[in-house]
Amino acid sequence: MADLALRIDDTDLAVTTGGVEIARYAFEPRGAASEGPKPFLHPLRALDGAPLTAYRPWDHRWHKGLQMTWTHVSGENFWGGPTFARDTGYRQLDNVGSIRHERFTDIADAGAEVSFTEELTWVTRGLEEWLAETRTHRFHGVDPERGLWMLDFSTTLRSIAERDLELGSPTTEGRPNAGYTGFVIRMPRAWTGGRALSADLEGTDAIMGSQAPWVAVSGEHDEVDGGGTVLVFAGTSTGGPPIRWFVRTEPFPIVAPSPSFDEHIVLAPGDELTLGHRHVFGDRVWSPDETRVLAAELAP
Repeated sequence: MADLALRIDDTDLAVTTGGVEIARYAFEPRGAASEGPKPFLHPLRALDGAPLTAYRPWDHRWHKGLQMTWTHVSGENFWGGPTFARDTGYRQLDNVGSIRHERFTDIADAGAEVSFTEELTWVTRGLEEWLAETRTHRFHGVDPERGLWMLDFSTTLRSIAERDLELGSPTTEGRPNAGYTGFVIRMPRAWTGGRALSADLEGTDAIMGSQAPWVAVSGEHDEVDGGGTVLVFAGTSTGGPPIRWFVRTEPFPIVAPSPSFDEHIVLAPGDELTLGHRHVFGDRVWSPDETRVLAAELAP
């Protein structure tokens, strides 16, 4: 396995291996309040340098690479953009919160794996602090021969609000198959119409809302030859609802293991929610059989 290196600047953190910057983490992001400013990973790259994420696409300016977020938290929107309501549909409201980076608490900056842990605060549009978060990113498993690397993400959200918090999604508010929330990746527009695959299903219509141990999305690149694959494991949640998949490749490619796809999670003051997920990034389009073999081998 190849070594990695981690570098921290004033506003960004970069991970490199073999001369390629495979990840950049913006922990002091700027942007419009309506986009729900929060830390995000972009660009993410395959080992050959090809891009695997999109940033501020024209259709959803608040989609920024791979980021931890939530669409509905007791009326507050930490996702960005308009909010869905059962009676009115989507409307832009003055309810878009932000996630503030506080500090790094643990950093491993070189070796076969690198990692960082940070503390963050989820702040409403009215400047109320509702959630204290501790999250860890661990970059590892760099395999140049097979052209892949892995990211393990874990987070604990603790309610610091003075009342119960109800965590949901547009689907819990009445919109079918719109359970997007949690740790979500927006992939390059070139991957629109790409292949989505799970252990037993193929195609986004079949996978959407299902429970499965993993989902893989593959697509071809613009500008550079070849394609890539992003394999996402459902992972774990201490919330009551099962993790269900939100996945599309039309009209754009996006995937999230959703902790509250169609059921709410309620956090009383002081309650915690812990999530853990693994992403594997490949530098070519894996066949379905190869994907299933790798998913069985690389499962956390």
